[in-house]
Amino acid sequence: MPKRIRFTPSPDRLEAAEEALWALGAQSVTLLDAGDQPLLEPGPGETPLWPESIVEALLPDDLPDQDVLIALSAGQVVSSPKDVQFDHLADRDWERAWMDRFKPMRFGESIWICPSHIDPEPEWGVVVRLDPGLAFGTGTHPTTALCLEWMDGIEFEDRTVTDYGCGSGVLAVAAALKNAATIIAIDHDPQALTATRDNAERNAVGDRIQTALPGELEPAQTDIVLANILAGPLIELAEQIAALVRPGGALVLSGILDAQADEVERAYRPLIGKGRRVSREGWVRLDFNNEK
Repeated sequence: MPKRIRFTPSPDRLEAAEEALWALGAQSVTLLDAGDQPLLEPGPGETPLWPESIVEALLPDDLPDQDVLIALSAGQVVSSPKDVQFDHLADRDWERAWMDRFKPMRFGESIWICPSHIDPEPEWGVVVRLDPGLAFGTGTHPTTALCLEWMDGIEFEDRTVTDYGCGSGVLAVAAALKNAATIIAIDHDPQALTATRDNAERNAVGDRIQTALPGELEPAQTDIVLANILAGPLIELAEQIAALVRPGGALVLSGILDAQADEVERAYRPLIGKGRRVSREGWVRLDFNNEK
């Protein structure tokens, strides 16, 4: 059984910490927010990190604690043995404990996000099978929830969709399960595209979801464009994103703090018309109908 270690390195030593842990035979390495600061799906060209991150890893239980401390000290990852917390896990079912953290979630009336270890109820509507993984977006953050709730009330049958900043692909997969004809999922992170393809296959909709890096495909207008990224990239890419919406189509923007909503709406109003605003827990969703 593994043992868990936790420590908080300086931000410039995070990569060194991960390398040292993998070299020690880590079964997993996870970065956690040390300051309760929201982190969303990254904007184009960004590699987001919290100002301070906790590193948590599972290591072989027979690896001496002293060897771990020596390796981390040699890599200048920690400065004192007191910086590292060890937790020997032999007496607990940690796989089950991990799985039990993730429960089905409903959005609107009929969209569910359901982890693979739970069987959905027959009366549930659209069920996206999704486990936490390497990319962002499992439905737990208000920004993703706001998008899914909007999608719940929209007819997708035979419509075309762009998911700009797809992360884990949760929005793209939900659109496909609501019978969208084709979905283009775009992200600057190849890891996110891999996660989207994997989740599409897991949900048996891989034939309708095409993944691409920004600029990899010729721009094509679609009926619905979803962009759950961050306010800065949304403003910077306003002309490019708005141009993806066909006349009469819909645009949904998320990842916007309350204080940023006016600025984002000002960037899009000349391009696509007035937006409708929905707020939750300090976050805003803007949705538009293309009047141009």
